[in-house]
Amino acid sequence: MSRVQILGTGCAKCEKLAQRAREVLDGLGSDAELVKVKEIEDIVALGAMLTPALAVDDKVLLAGRVPSTKELSQILSDALASGGSSS
Repeated sequence: MSRVQILGTGCAKCEKLAQRAREVLDGLGSDAELVKVKEIEDIVALGAMLTPALAVDDKVLLAGRVPSTKELSQILSDALASGGSSS
């Protein structure tokens, strides 16, 4: 099972990204686990320098913004289909 990670300290944009990610995962019928990574050390260790950020299986795919639901759906769909790497 894939792990979708929301990287951020809990700011409003981080929460918005988490909410959208949950909606998209539900819409895709995915069983991926949604995890919030809030510790700065953990966020930096994953390579994200801006938050909010989105990672799948420890690979950062997006940072510094909240994408539209449509864009997020495409990102997650591609990443989950390829096992965590985005095309």
